[in-house]
Amino acid sequence: MKIHRRTFLRSTGVAIALPLLDAMKPRAQAANDAVKTKRRMVCINTPLGVHPANFFPEQTGRDYTLSPYLEVLKDFRDDFTVVSGLSHPDVGPSHDSNQSFLTAAPHPERRAGFRNSISLDQFAAEHLLGETRFASLSLSCEGSGLSWTRSGAPVPTESWPSGVFAKLFLEGRPDEVAAQARRLQDGKSVLDAVREQSRRLRPGLGVNDREKLDEYFTSVRELEQRLAQAEAWSKRPKPKVDVKPPQNVMNSTDLIGKTRVWFDLMHLAIQTDSSRLLTLQLLGTSGVPPIPGVSQGHHDLSHHGKDPAKIAQLKALEIEKMKTLRDFFTQLKQTREEGESLLDRTMIFFSSNLADASKHSVKNMPVLLTGGGFKHGQHLAFDENNHPPLSNLFVSMLQQMGIEADRFGSSTGTLTGL
Repeated sequence: MKIHRRTFLRSTGVAIALPLLDAMKPRAQAANDAVKTKRRMVCINTPLGVHPANFFPEQTGRDYTLSPYLEVLKDFRDDFTVVSGLSHPDVGPSHDSNQSFLTAAPHPERRAGFRNSISLDQFAAEHLLGETRFASLSLSCEGSGLSWTRSGAPVPTESWPSGVFAKLFLEGRPDEVAAQARRLQDGKSVLDAVREQSRRLRPGLGVNDREKLDEYFTSVRELEQRLAQAEAWSKRPKPKVDVKPPQNVMNSTDLIGKTRVWFDLMHLAIQTDSSRLLTLQLLGTSGVPPIPGVSQGHHDLSHHGKDPAKIAQLKALEIEKMKTLRDFFTQLKQTREEGESLLDRTMIFFSSNLADASKHSVKNMPVLLTGGGFKHGQHLAFDENNHPPLSNLFVSMLQQMGIEADRFGSSTGTLTGL
């Protein structure tokens, strides 16, 4: 019997989507499930933007001349697509646009009353839950990260590479392993008790409170699923890697040092299939980074006001940043998995919540999409005043991950021309 993928169970006004059943799959897909290609997604935000004149090519299509920043990545020209003209609609010009970078939630700049929505990586994590030890890794060189739950709460962010390395690869002493098992069991027990108490409250609540309680139940169910997966993975040995644990970079202004350590660790996480969904917030500090030729703070340089001296220093800084990307791409390109490079299996979305930090503009965000099995090698250009939402790219990325998604955020479909 063939059942449509979007079949629902309906009763008393409630519709519940069925899980993916064998009867819903095309025969070829069902036959190939056992050898399904592992796809990964990496999303990187550089919160003070990149200077547009040095990033975007002047020509469009495939025969464009590389811009100064893309020249650093020339060896990967056929592995990336640069996209101009895109932005999130209804996200205003401010640093608060960082909160909507992977969610597209409208008007974060208004602060009061703003409510975020689920981020791209967490949407994907709901579909890939259980396939890896960690459904996602939310990483940051400083402060908050890029990941948000379905209820709009920030996902806890990892800021120290040494701690993430331990989570990924170090087993811990027997007593630590036993303590972790007890914590997982205790967590499940608490959730069971709270859920039962909440159900007893429901009959006496009004409509608004019931909606809040339903939202709470959803969060509880999500947490239960994650706890169950964590418990199952805790019984399996962690992968072994022949590298020394990373040293945390303690210099709070060292943009390049912090980025390199994270990229090395992300490569290991992808290589060992510890997680397939990674987000990284780069450094956006007011301090002076230790880069030759740079004597002013990064924030000050990014808000250059067209001062040629500041733009020259900003270029020196951002060239170094592009070199870290180049080296990360190289690591993935040189690592093989089942006859393919990890770069072919890993899509890397590099952009900024600010298109031009000097003007706090959010129009024409710098978008670089690398790897992941897309057909690359072009500058895909859109009119910044009449363009599809950036979320259309997110839908294309989700589908490339093998996730059935027609919409995400403010999307209207997939991104034309990709």
